[in-house]
Amino acid sequence: MSDLPRKAVTRTAKLAALPLGIAGRATWGFGKRIVGESAELVGRELQQRTAEQLFKVLGELKGGAMKFGQALSVFESALPEEVAGPYRAALTKLQEAAPPMPTRTVHAVLEERLGEGWHELFLEFEDKPAAAASIGQVHRGVWHDGREVAVKVQYPGAGEALLSDLNQLSRFSRLLGPLIPGMDIKPLLAELKDRVSEELDYGLEAQAQQAHAEEFTDDPDVVVPQVVHQSDQVLVTEWMDGIPLSEIISDGTQEQRDRAGQLLARFLFSGPARTGLLHADPHPGNFRLLPGGPEGEDDWRLGVLDFGTVDRLPGGLPATIGESLRMTLGGEAEAVYELLRMEGFVKETIELDPDAVMDYLLPIIEPAQVEEFTFTRGWMRSQAARVADPRSPAYQLGKQLNLPPSYLLIHRVTLSTIGVLCQLGATVRLREELEEWLPGFVPEDPADDEEAVAEA
Repeated sequence: MSDLPRKAVTRTAKLAALPLGIAGRATWGFGKRIVGESAELVGRELQQRTAEQLFKVLGELKGGAMKFGQALSVFESALPEEVAGPYRAALTKLQEAAPPMPTRTVHAVLEERLGEGWHELFLEFEDKPAAAASIGQVHRGVWHDGREVAVKVQYPGAGEALLSDLNQLSRFSRLLGPLIPGMDIKPLLAELKDRVSEELDYGLEAQAQQAHAEEFTDDPDVVVPQVVHQSDQVLVTEWMDGIPLSEIISDGTQEQRDRAGQLLARFLFSGPARTGLLHADPHPGNFRLLPGGPEGEDDWRLGVLDFGTVDRLPGGLPATIGESLRMTLGGEAEAVYELLRMEGFVKETIELDPDAVMDYLLPIIEPAQVEEFTFTRGWMRSQAARVADPRSPAYQLGKQLNLPPSYLLIHRVTLSTIGVLCQLGATVRLREELEEWLPGFVPEDPADDEEAVAEA
């Protein structure tokens, strides 16, 4: 596999084979049960084989297929441990690597976008890619001013591939649903499709990354590489070393896990407050752990990559999130219910019991109830089981709630970040970050209002 398959018929054939493979394995599983093997054992093996085929195909195709796989990857912590193992191996490969495009293709894109003399812009340029992602791959180089740089080159035909893949995946989203319990696949695919044009626009990505780089310059905890150069299909940024978060998840010390988790939560909530932008692709391949934090070389900072998908929030995260969270923690069921109804989470045509809504929300916000909380795969699995079991009250109530479009991306990013925290098994002081950065979470002090009026 050496290039991005561009012909729709080729990609469609590969993706169309997925549901056929799933159906074939289901028949195989039925046969195994007939000859006496336990349904639980057969079901587990079926899920493992399906996962392996799914992520092999998604990784080979890159494009929207790989994008979908990356979006799913952060939810593997919701799976039973015996199934999550094979997932984890396949997903780690998906997050950190994919088959490269030929050197001649890379050079052709650079010549077209940077000019015939593109080589003169670099003191060094490595033809072998250092990393690959859903729509492009990254090469290491040295810019003409001596800075080490990452050169992101977009795959030719990436736009067509993205849309073709996501449309095809949408056609059999129901078959993919059982892979991640409690995860509604169809809205995820719809939201990914809505973001295609943004993801392909390296100009928008450069603006978002530079806004973060400038805001977090000299920040003791978070590092964002500066943008060096940008043109269509090519983005050059400062190079950033560090330990990929996927390696921390698999082999990191508990100290590294806790520090990474704390900084990930801090970045999630502080980013919108400081830049008006929400980094909306929080899978482990986009983060690094770097030495040299506030306590010295033995301390750690969080490096953040890939700003191709962002949510624009000029006022930061909506105050409704902080207010409803604070009131839920305070047991104000009626007030929470009215706020959710006013914001469109409860449609006007539906009547719900405010106390039942409170019972639904409290387990989800458990990490905000205590000074520090240890995120675990077990906790994530219990939450997924609670909202995915058709027999549970939480499942029945969840079906009646509505997610307004303006909250869709925020909701996915929050869930994804929690998924990564559970993969890390990190102990995090989440409440501390909410109090510092989440609008509406800390009640306004009337004295502040009086002071503001006096000054005016």
